[in-house]
Amino acid sequence: MQLVHLASRIVGTPLLIARPKLDVILSVLGPRIGLPDVEAASAAVMTQRAMSPAPAGIAVIPIHGTLVRRTLGLEAASGLTSYGEIRAQIDTALADPGIKGILLDVDSPGGEAGGVFELAERIREASAVKPVWAVASDSAFSAAYAIACAASHLAVTRTGGVGSIGVIAMHVDQSVRDAQQGYRYTAITAGKHKNDFSPHEPLDPQAAESLQAEVDRLYGMFVGHVAAMRGLEADAVRATEAGLFFGEQTLTAGLADAVASRDQLLEIFATFLNPQGRSRNPAPQTRPGSAPMTQENDMTESPDPTLEASEAEPDPIGTETETAAEERPTPTPAADRHEVVAIAELCQLGGCPERTAEFLAAGLSEADVRRTLLAVRAESPAPEISSAIHPDAHAAQRASAEHNPLIKAVKHLTGKE
Repeated sequence: MQLVHLASRIVGTPLLIARPKLDVILSVLGPRIGLPDVEAASAAVMTQRAMSPAPAGIAVIPIHGTLVRRTLGLEAASGLTSYGEIRAQIDTALADPGIKGILLDVDSPGGEAGGVFELAERIREASAVKPVWAVASDSAFSAAYAIACAASHLAVTRTGGVGSIGVIAMHVDQSVRDAQQGYRYTAITAGKHKNDFSPHEPLDPQAAESLQAEVDRLYGMFVGHVAAMRGLEADAVRATEAGLFFGEQTLTAGLADAVASRDQLLEIFATFLNPQGRSRNPAPQTRPGSAPMTQENDMTESPDPTLEASEAEPDPIGTETETAAEERPTPTPAADRHEVVAIAELCQLGGCPERTAEFLAAGLSEADVRRTLLAVRAESPAPEISSAIHPDAHAAQRASAEHNPLIKAVKHLTGKE
């Protein structure tokens, strides 16, 4: 009976789900619903990848599989994740004093419309208490995107995608099959529309109009939600026509903020939450021909991924002696936008671009940074710059700071382009 109830929640009701996934679900349920078939079809769905450990202080909440308001005990059989379960995990993370930030790990084609907007609103409320970031690793379509876009920062993997901002409803007419099997259903009803959407009869035109009206209503809600969460015009959201966007396309469409792997985003998130205690491990390298980690939108709550993921090994120049530490100037008020660019240029020329975020977080001025770098270099007997770069990167190093991608990223973030 649970599967019959599940079928009633899929057929004849508007859904926020990608069409290919809906076709898979319908093929699994079929005209004759049987649990063995569902178990066989869902075996691949339920095979989840091993989750890599998250840095301390970050709660990683998985949002995987088909999304529903309630699972009805079918999680193991059909790969469902409920909105209530996700909300409970978010509330637990908010209440935990040891958790500084929340990362939504999204890999879902979407699901039911009921309950998704309430969950998204809860996520936006939670981001006012603790930072909430999201990563589409690898997909955040339809209802899953409604959830992911509510985060204050959204990244997508190079092979990942977002979108499918639309609504779909299906009606199954099995009257021909009934006749072939010798069945004829007669409905005795009270109320003109009581038998609307019956699978044993062709869809009535008036019922189709009613269903279309509900699809349009939910679509308007979806468009308004995405526009509000992403700071886009409603017309721009509608112009996506429920299309799917992948990799760099998501940045152009304004549907994501960065292209990064899950692990890269975790490292950047950890630095964002604790800039003074940043890891001394080198940032993930960008291989030749791969898409660099980029950020298109200026978000006050989010660091620039291009800066945080720059290719740099810990430099001996960053190891200060006690004398240099004593000579460190007292932090001055936060630098203005011009100084931000100047500080980034100094760090690049000094061979320590990874310290840009450190100096900005400390509120040092351009002059303070210049004195600090000179003092540190003076105390270093034979500084050797050690960095993980590509063999063909020497030409880029000789280029002027004006054309350096790091400097460009800082100028873009500060609006100095």
